[in-house]
Amino acid sequence: MFSRLHHLPRDARDTLFLLAVIAWIIAPQTAHLPLWCSAMAAGVLGWRAVLAVQGSALPTRRWLVALLVLAMAGTYWSHRTLLGRDAGVTFVVVLLTLKTLEMRARRDAFVIFFLGFFTLLSNFFFSQSLAVAASMLVGLLGLLTALVNSHMPVGRPPLRQAAKTAGMMALLGAPIMAVLFMLFPRIAPLWGVPSDAMSGRSGLSATMQVGTIASLALDSSIAMRIRFEGAPPRQSDLYFRGPVLSTFDGREWRPLRSAFPPRFQLPANLQVQGDPIRYQVTLEANSRPWILALDATPAKPEISGYTPSMQPDLQWMADRPIADLVRYRVESYPAFSHGPLRMVPGLEDYLDLPAGSNPRTRQLAADMRADPRLTRADGATLVAAVLERLRTGGYTYTLEPGVFGIHTADEFWFDRKEGFCEHIASSFVLLMRALGVPARIVTGYQGGEVNSVDGYWTVRQSDAHAWSEVWLAGQGWVRVDPTSAVAPGRTGSFQRLAAPTNVFAQALGTVSPSFALNLRAMWDAVNNRWNQWVLNYSQAKQFDMLRNLGFASPSWEDLTYVLIAIVVSVSLLGAAWTLWERSRQDPWLRLLHRATRKLQDAGLSIPANAAPRQLAALVQTASHADAPQRTAITQWLLRLEAWRYAPANTGGQGAAHAARSLGTLQREFSQLPWPAKQPQYNARPDSP
Repeated sequence: MFSRLHHLPRDARDTLFLLAVIAWIIAPQTAHLPLWCSAMAAGVLGWRAVLAVQGSALPTRRWLVALLVLAMAGTYWSHRTLLGRDAGVTFVVVLLTLKTLEMRARRDAFVIFFLGFFTLLSNFFFSQSLAVAASMLVGLLGLLTALVNSHMPVGRPPLRQAAKTAGMMALLGAPIMAVLFMLFPRIAPLWGVPSDAMSGRSGLSATMQVGTIASLALDSSIAMRIRFEGAPPRQSDLYFRGPVLSTFDGREWRPLRSAFPPRFQLPANLQVQGDPIRYQVTLEANSRPWILALDATPAKPEISGYTPSMQPDLQWMADRPIADLVRYRVESYPAFSHGPLRMVPGLEDYLDLPAGSNPRTRQLAADMRADPRLTRADGATLVAAVLERLRTGGYTYTLEPGVFGIHTADEFWFDRKEGFCEHIASSFVLLMRALGVPARIVTGYQGGEVNSVDGYWTVRQSDAHAWSEVWLAGQGWVRVDPTSAVAPGRTGSFQRLAAPTNVFAQALGTVSPSFALNLRAMWDAVNNRWNQWVLNYSQAKQFDMLRNLGFASPSWEDLTYVLIAIVVSVSLLGAAWTLWERSRQDPWLRLLHRATRKLQDAGLSIPANAAPRQLAALVQTASHADAPQRTAITQWLLRLEAWRYAPANTGGQGAAHAARSLGTLQREFSQLPWPAKQPQYNARPDSP
């Protein structure tokens, strides 16, 4: 097969290489593209490769128009729009592949190069990880190689030569790109537009149904990284607060929808005490406005480009979705209280139960209240009784509880007696409400794992969790995690959820579990450094760099001045390099070129690459030079030729003599009676 490819014409070979580069660029996007788009791209690229190998004619314009219309229809069908990030990327991929079917001239190849560079950058719309960056670097070198190869002369220049030139171009451009990265103003990413704000996937949701968190519990992707200042808290105390769900319609939990007027809505009434926990959060982009922090965080987290605000339920929200990787410092207080201390009208919202839902759970609450020990019991006693039922009633924690019906709480308490955090929390809250205790669900992340390489805590999507809060008189809202009563290890350090691994990881873990863990820790640490140093390079870091350079209060004007100064300095350095390169030219050739220019200015027609003897013969024919001029210039030219081509003396003395002779010729050059420069006249047509 390779021998056949080697004997292909150059056009076919270059086309196959370009198609391979395009396939490499598109491959990472297949996970985000519609299935029909990936299939069409693969089919078109394969079709074009077959045409290149066979040397067949390209399809007619009718085929291209039909495929384009089909692609537009598919894009609209998949995304319900032709605008926005997802639809735009889909359409660009289609255009890139279809353009290969009409690559007849060099200008068509240039359009493909342009679309290829844009498609390459669009990979970062979905992921900015180190692996994607490395893959796109390979794609960039491939596109540059194809671009250089298209400008190389006829024949069959090796791709290795084009790749070497492309690599040198990339290396020469790297310092400029580094300067632009450091000093160019930081702007919001294109994928943060509102139309795409809710298209991303997060570990959490604004609503909760049975099965929602289960699908994410097996996702090992990173949600955020934490670096604690000082000793970290216990893993069982790491509750990162997300959306609070208080309204239940019988099938779905949603944020509070109160029928009470705004004046009756409950304030946060947050009170903290003790020493705070100080830490830094690096939050991955999730296309949601939630700012995750430990309970409780009274002070506003400082996030560049966002304006956080705390809701009455203690959840921190940004003014827009988190569309890029952000980093912020937080102070949280483990000892706190919030909410009203006595029964107020707004608490009735947290007792609401849909009519007709979960009748057996309601009856269970009535039976518990009929127990003499619980008839007049307060909220804390009722909570303890329900937790004891969870611990001793044969309930189990599982990731595969099956599909629940309409009355999910009834099925959990009496039929299945198994589920994961969302089943347990929802059933617990419904039973507490039936007992007359205000309760709500809190979602977020619980726990994490420390990286032994860099000391950062890694919170993954598999750490997504749901727990509950109950209102107790004199205490306010109190966290109760009913999952801990069923499976204490789920919120500790002994039973963390782990996502399934691929075949390679499983084999590596079987051979050497410790090596597999260390390898994963090292990879996570490398990705974290990439996030901290590159992806999180913000406007604040730019100004910090200017302060280190001596600016007292840096501004955009100072940043512009520094950028201009560096551009001018680089330009001057390039000019100096050019002059130095010119100085390295053969001094004999440089002297010959000077003589050639003198004779050309005198009006002589000099052929290209004329030797000194040819120049001497032309000088003898010059009509505007007298005999002494011609003789002097001719003798000088013949001596110049003799210096180059006459047998050279050997030894050091001969070399020194040759150098002196060339120096003599250089001095005589300026003393020769060169013919005067002939004036240049514009030709005018003769008058009739």
